[in-house]
Formats: sequence, structure tokens, C-alpha cells
Amino acid sequence: MRPPFVGFIRLLGLLVFVSACCCSSSPDGSTNIEKTLAIIKPDGLLGNYTDDIKRTILEYGFSIVKEKIVQLDETTVKRFYAEHSSKNFFSSLVKYMTSGPVLTMVLEKDNAIADWRALMGPTDASKAKITHPHSIRAKCGLDTQKNCVHGSDSPKSAQREIPFFFKELSPDVITQHDEL
Repeated sequence: MRPPFVGFIRLLGLLVFVSACCCSSSPDGSTNIEKTLAIIKPDGLLGNYTDDIKRTILEYGFSIVKEKIVQLDETTVKRFYAEHSSKNFFSSLVKYMTSGPVLTMVLEKDNAIADWRALMGPTDASKAKITHPHSIRAKCGLDTQKNCVHGSDSPKSAQREIPFFFKELSPDVITQHDEL
């Protein structure tokens, strides 16, 4: 029979491990809790990948703060992707993003933007299958356009993109630093 304190020591070690993994802090002692926009695109939603993607999101420590399914129209897509309007793929992007409903989500965790980008994998799903085989795009994406998911690429993008779909979340609550 093992001494009763062995279980307590194991539990204490587990708590220290979980705390270290989930609550990293910057040199000033604050955590960097961020929000980022995530979109499951039409190919992800219609391909029945939604449950798997959401399960993966939660397994990687994200919280899903808000979510809604929307059918985007041409005007909305053109406004959302305005930065790409001069690129040759823009018209096919608009057609694709209006081809079916999308699931928009606000994800939150420490370093959410970078972590979500890493979990998505490279933009080109065919390359992701080789270089990042466990990424979301490798598992359910098809190519550069039909790559299943979108994510904000910077804090500035998140501050623009989240209120675009979730007007109740103002840009000043997108990135916050909480004291420990």
C-alpha cells in the first residue's frame, strides 16, 4: 500500500504542469489573453468537418466565446476581403465564400492568434498535407482557396474582423492583458 501523500504529490505536480501550460505570462507577470476570428468555410461546413474542427479547437485549449452560422452575400464578402480586391483570385474567392453557409467563431486563449494560425496550417492545403499533416487544412482542405478555415493573421486583423461579424464585441476587448 502506498503512503497517502503520494497521490497528493502527483495531484500537485499535475496542477503545476497544467498551470504552466495554460497560464503563461510575460516578463511583467501578465498573461496575454487574446481573441481571434475563426471561420469554417463552406467546404468545411458542407463537408461535415464542423464537429471535428470544434473538438480540435477545444482540445488545443481554446474557448469558443461566440459562434454563429451565416450565409454570406457578395457585398459582405467583398467588404470582408477588401484587402484582396486587386488580386486575380478575388472574384473566385467571392463566389466560393457565397457558395454555402459559414460558421464564424470568436476563439479565446493565451496567444490565440498565433496558436490558431499554427493549428490551421499553411494556406495551401495540398502543401499542408505534406509539411503539416496534423493541421486542420491538411485534414479537410483541398487547395489554396478551398482550405476549410480562416483565421485572423494579426491583432490588428482580429480587431477589425471580430466586430465585422460580432458587432457586440468592440475592438478594445479583443486583446486584453490580465494581471495574475
